[in-house]
Amino acid sequence: MTNGRLVTFSFLMALYSSFGQTYFVGVFGPAVQAEFGLSHTLWGTIYLLGTLASAVFLPISGALIDRFRLRPFAIAVSMLLVIACLYTAWVPGPVGLVLAIFLLRHAGQGLASHVSVTSMARYFDRDRGRAIAIAAMGYTVGEAALPFLAVLLIAGVGWRWTYASAGIFIALTLIPAGLWLLRDHDTFHRRHIDGQARELDTGAPTKRSWTRAAVLRDARFYLLCPGILSSSLIVTAFFFHHLNIAVAKGWSGEWITGTYILYAGAGSVTMLVAGPLIDRFTAVRVTQGMLVPLILSCLLLALATHPFTVLVYMVILGVHSALALTSISALWAELYGVRNLGAIKSLYTALMVLSSALGPVIMGSLMDLGFSIAWVCTMFGVYAFIGNLLVVVALRMKTTRL
Repeated sequence: MTNGRLVTFSFLMALYSSFGQTYFVGVFGPAVQAEFGLSHTLWGTIYLLGTLASAVFLPISGALIDRFRLRPFAIAVSMLLVIACLYTAWVPGPVGLVLAIFLLRHAGQGLASHVSVTSMARYFDRDRGRAIAIAAMGYTVGEAALPFLAVLLIAGVGWRWTYASAGIFIALTLIPAGLWLLRDHDTFHRRHIDGQARELDTGAPTKRSWTRAAVLRDARFYLLCPGILSSSLIVTAFFFHHLNIAVAKGWSGEWITGTYILYAGAGSVTMLVAGPLIDRFTAVRVTQGMLVPLILSCLLLALATHPFTVLVYMVILGVHSALALTSISALWAELYGVRNLGAIKSLYTALMVLSSALGPVIMGSLMDLGFSIAWVCTMFGVYAFIGNLLVVVALRMKTTRL
């Protein structure tokens, strides 16, 4: 694999995106609610509003990666993440929390993830699957380590100083690392552009690059969305409500959260397998089966009664999350080319952020309406099954005209 520095940079962007991911922000919930006197509903509403605002702006800000050089764009995203953390540490009240959540979600879950995956999908062709898989290991490292560290820091110095420490840590590590790792990227980028130009000049077969407007006219995109978005919707809903699930099942909260390491470990192993699998069989083929583990995890959680079932559930869910992340990230380049990949990927990222915001609300509303955890999980499983069928249909359709 070429350009190890770019892969390392993408790994770090995935890792540092954790500061705006649900699994990290969620551990601050009890402390934030206690300080501002927020109910569960009001805290959830604040989180929803900030996340929705992030989804609205992502198609605009994410598309800028196609217009600006990667190094300054990545440093700008890193600086925005620093600002988000420092503002969250200072935020004066509940209204300001909406802006804090927006900044964290937009800079972290949105743009940092977007930069990481888009860099791998754009600049790697033959080894695209492996590159995405290695970079995506940053997510699993963040999931396994950062929430635990945050809990320790919150207990020791409080939630405000914890986020302030995060901002200082990003400023002292990620920004210098990005400047160093990408210092020769302009040369690499020029070789990439020259290679594409030579393919066009020599008449070598090359994939036509779609525009975002053309993608929005492609019927396959709309058939894909219910399935590929079911991952962020359902997985985020489960993680947001794991404590409620534990109560309903008669399990301890410490037990279910203590198994997150299995989720991260299974995801790490799966990524190492999924990358070469995509390179050999293409993302188009792998994506058609990536929802099967999610369907199984939904049904398993619906039927589960014994606490040890959580161990199997976390492993299967980790396998799915890794398959989804690697296959969907590579899918856009295979279907639509790489010239406008930033704009296209930002459109998907915005929809993904939106679905991740709606997932916890949908699950909470169903529970408030009286549906049991078993029924909610079963309905999610049925939705994922239907979504998988639509993905298979979409990826076996002929390309619609641009």
